[in-house]
Formats: sequence, C-alpha cells, structure tokens
Amino acid sequence: YVVSSSSITGNELNVAQAQREYFRRIQKMPLKNPSLIGFGIHDSNTFKTACRYASGAIIGSAFIRVLEQPGEKTKNIHTFIKNIRS
Repeated sequence: YVVSSSSITGNELNVAQAQREYFRRIQKMPLKNPSLIGFGIHDSNTFKTACRYASGAIIGSAFIRVLEQPGEKTKNIHTFIKNIRS
C-alpha cells in the first residue's frame, strides 16, 4: 500500500513532482508484492494517474460514497466501476 499523500483519505489526488519522484523510487524497489496507491483515488483520471506509478489503485472513500447513494446499490456500483475504467 503506497500512500499518495500525508493528508486524510477522501482528499483528491494531486500528484506533485515530489510525489512522482517518491512513486518512481517505489517502482524501482525489488518488492515481493505489487504496489497499490491509495488516498485520493476517486475517478478515472486519478485511477489512471495512480496506475502509471503502481500496479493498481485502492479506492476507499469514493466507493463508500457510492454505497451511501440512494437507489439500487448494484446499479450504482456497476456505474461507478464503469466510470473508473473509462
């Protein structure tokens, strides 16, 4: 789990130069397991940005907000995932 920033979860991912350098250092490490970036991942753009520097991304708060939306949960989840992948 690679934390994208020192802020709290639910904030937007804004990748500054220092963060990109940090992510690149992590990429170069001979890690046993894949790295996943978390914190600030909430849409397709932030997901794609995180995936440029890691094996994937962890979406937490944005997914919880989807679960809290009124309506059919399954449909809301499928729509959210579709939008992330687009």
